[in-house]
Amino acid sequence: MTAVKRPGRWAVFLDRDGTLLHLVPYLKDPARARLYAGAGEALRGLKKAGARLVVVTNQAGVARGLMTRDDVMRLHRRLEQLLRAEKVRLDGIEVCYDHPEFTKECDCRKPRPGMLIRAARKLGIDLEASWTIGDSPSDLDAGRAAGTRAALVLTGYGRETLESESGRRADLVAGSLKMAARGILAARLD
Repeated sequence: MTAVKRPGRWAVFLDRDGTLLHLVPYLKDPARARLYAGAGEALRGLKKAGARLVVVTNQAGVARGLMTRDDVMRLHRRLEQLLRAEKVRLDGIEVCYDHPEFTKECDCRKPRPGMLIRAARKLGIDLEASWTIGDSPSDLDAGRAAGTRAALVLTGYGRETLESESGRRADLVAGSLKMAARGILAARLD
């Protein structure tokens, strides 16, 4: 698949659990959703610099029967509510509900780039000018497969990921989403 080329339109693709929200395996209860400290400030800074903000999240808990699509939608409404309180609006949320052991193979489940490519087409994003931020190898690999640069955060599974081949190849390693946003903005000025 080819990248969408629209000079000036760039995005930051954000993993949800372990990157934006505190890691809770198979999170389905909106009351348990908590933004990492500094997440709102980080996203406001990226938005101010012109980034589109898109959450890209694998939700295999649906395929596994641990939650429903409605549970995921309720959680995303809560996420948007938490971000509104921080004066941040997402430009999109892309979800993959599949898991090859329970449903089917698909092009959107990270580490495949389908969700990022789909969002780029919807929003007219230049993938080569964009970044992906995540805490797992599948996040970083999906970003690279789509043509973005990849930032590893050391929250969630990030410390374990740093030890992996994918983690060692990250374009940026940061202790938090806030620090990743600073690094991305500094790299854009170079």
